[in-house]
Amino acid sequence: MTITQLEYLIALDTHRNFVNAAESCFVTQPTLSMQIQKLEDELGVKLFDRSKQPVVPTHLGEAIITQARNVLKEHGKILELVQDEKGIIKGDLKMAIIPTIAPYLIPRFLVRFLNKYPDVNLIINELTTEQIIQHLKNDQLDCAIMASPVKDKSLNEQTLYYEEFVAYVSKSDRLFKKNTLKTDDLDLKDIWILTEGHCMRNQVLNICGERKKDNNKSRFEYQTGSIETLKRIVEQDDGVTILPELAIMDMSDEQMELVRYFKGPEPVREVCMYTHRNLVKKKLIKTMVDEILESLPNKMKKKDKREVISI
Repeated sequence: MTITQLEYLIALDTHRNFVNAAESCFVTQPTLSMQIQKLEDELGVKLFDRSKQPVVPTHLGEAIITQARNVLKEHGKILELVQDEKGIIKGDLKMAIIPTIAPYLIPRFLVRFLNKYPDVNLIINELTTEQIIQHLKNDQLDCAIMASPVKDKSLNEQTLYYEEFVAYVSKSDRLFKKNTLKTDDLDLKDIWILTEGHCMRNQVLNICGERKKDNNKSRFEYQTGSIETLKRIVEQDDGVTILPELAIMDMSDEQMELVRYFKGPEPVREVCMYTHRNLVKKKLIKTMVDEILESLPNKMKKKDKREVISI
């Protein structure tokens, strides 16, 4: 039994397809199949039911795969100890970020991080909260950035920053004449929001208040996961949308005329770094956290008296 065989075993469990598993391991499908077969022969048991499509682990296979994941984590910790002792920052870092954070946060730290740590191979995916949680549990990710709270005891949570929500108001809307807003000023039927599956959608609904969810229905529903699309609609002089603070950092003076801040306590989202409880690559992830924090304004690192909006 080898570490490589265990890696192939976990890849097949993750992808449930020999071709996709082989591609993820950068080997040919016959190579991966042969090594899985050798492992089954050595153990004297079948680990996968190949008669089903997609392939699924056998009952005993599930238990062995769980143990294999633990073995690989401990193996990774040995390599991590050596690198920490030598002060080395290198290796693969697989990270995911939810789509309402990624386009505004990644450009703030990415280039500087890559230039500063040329031996790090950074792999970033945009995924929904639900997808990220599953990927962290399956060891497909080393870390992830999401809005809190994520109620899963298998994950560790480290607060990165508090991001204020602001309203983006078209010139034709009744709220444009106000300098600042109260959350009670919002009417859900006038607000463009993200589609189901995005945690920020729930936060916007919570900002608007439960009392307005059932009584008002928009005249037109547009399903999108893009904050930028909603911004453009408002700029075409229709309605209101809610934006995270980082989304307005590079706006022009003309665009900033449409921004309205909320009166205190200002609504914010807490953005956190999440890792699995059996964390490896601690130093590498800490280095990433430090670079992200350095890229942010100091005021975003403090909660103060602002109100954290639940997802």
